[in-house]
Amino acid sequence: MAAWAGFVLPDLSGLADGVTPEPLPPRALDAVYHDTADLRLSRWGVSLRFRSGDGAGWTVKLPEGDDGPALVRREVPFPGGPGAPPEGALDLVRAYARSAPLLAAARIRTKRQGVALKDEEGHRLAEVVSDEVTVLDGRRVAARFREVEVEVDARAPAGLLTVVVHRLRAAGAGAPDPTSKVVRALGARAMAPPEVVPAPLGHDPTGGQVVRNAIAASVIRILVHDAGVRLGDDAEDVHQARVGTRRLRSDLRTFRPLLVEEWAEPLREELSWLADALGAVRDADVLTERLRRQAALLPEVDAASFAPVLRRLADEREVARAALAQTMASDRYVALLDRLVLAANAPLLAPEADKHADDAVPALVARPWKKLRNAVRALPAEPADEELHEVRILSKRARYAAEAAVPAAGKPARRFAEAVAGVQGVLGDHNDASVAEEWLRRHATGSDVTQALALGELVGVQRAEAALCRQAWRKAWRKADRKWLRTWLS
Repeated sequence: MAAWAGFVLPDLSGLADGVTPEPLPPRALDAVYHDTADLRLSRWGVSLRFRSGDGAGWTVKLPEGDDGPALVRREVPFPGGPGAPPEGALDLVRAYARSAPLLAAARIRTKRQGVALKDEEGHRLAEVVSDEVTVLDGRRVAARFREVEVEVDARAPAGLLTVVVHRLRAAGAGAPDPTSKVVRALGARAMAPPEVVPAPLGHDPTGGQVVRNAIAASVIRILVHDAGVRLGDDAEDVHQARVGTRRLRSDLRTFRPLLVEEWAEPLREELSWLADALGAVRDADVLTERLRRQAALLPEVDAASFAPVLRRLADEREVARAALAQTMASDRYVALLDRLVLAANAPLLAPEADKHADDAVPALVARPWKKLRNAVRALPAEPADEELHEVRILSKRARYAAEAAVPAAGKPARRFAEAVAGVQGVLGDHNDASVAEEWLRRHATGSDVTQALALGELVGVQRAEAALCRQAWRKAWRKADRKWLRTWLS
């Protein structure tokens, strides 16, 4: 929150029952922020900072989303002195900086006064600070401003942030503003859009504009989850990065006639390399979550005997994570990210891409749909697991193609994609059960009697779930195969 030069923190007593303010000692903070020459980090909402004095060290701040009036940022600290940033910190901003060097972009000196809000047991619920900020250009003062920050702890009662903000605004603070200090210090250039943004489509977009938007959406997904993949504490980051690579490969395939093939095909092949590394970790995550959930339902003695098997799976996952880390540490990966950013902003389009999207896109989406429909029609009465797996892959491609068309085709494409996603979902569950059964059988060799019993019970669970999916998938298919859903494809 911005504040005028004479702003003073108001009395923060009486905000809520059991919440009392406690003054914090004044602090002087000196920070140097590093960024690329074109301020890529700041434009993505990321910062890399070295702070001297109290709490000295390096910090990377990563945006994690919005929560009401607050901007949620994840702070990752690193020990180290001034000079070159630590390697771990550089890794977390690699997707944004890539091959561009990092420079000292801003020096900020802050005089901080604040109040801690505590509960009756003395636990800190929130911290409210008023900062007098000086932006330095060498020894010259380039700018001064004042801002107020509120940092709320997870244990704070619901509504405390809203009450605090209301009290601060009554005292003269501005409206909640997620703009960070470094962005204020760097000015308009730091407020420019990130390198990759989906361009707004007009009322009559071309096929090429639809393709560019689809590419941009997947590239953004890959970039913003890079740091989370490296940190490795949330399986969703690996999942989303993998989805980004798969969607992009699918879109490059679907919209092949609108792209220069000599440009698109090598990019698809390189994305396959990344997708394989992400996929090995993601598959282990899915299998781990599935088997842990199912093992918890076994009789206690069987669940205990299964624990060593889960440790074996954890070891396999660590091997996959180490391989992924090596992939992401390579120059090849950085070069791929550079290519992806360029592809999102300036894909090499074929002359056919100049056609109106209404003329070009539906026919291209119809191709993966027809492949899917033909594959389903060719299935025997009792298809093999491999045949259902192929149908799942084809349904995923048809879904991705339809979702890429949504910005141009609107609700018809969205409804079609949702129906096809139903087929993909059921067959995805079937595939997960089949993969789990195969893994359990492979690890049954050499198991003792109690482990073998637990493995056998879980094999039975997989077979039962796979059987249910076999019964359900054709119903999902009939919903997706309704003629009115695909009238927009003709």
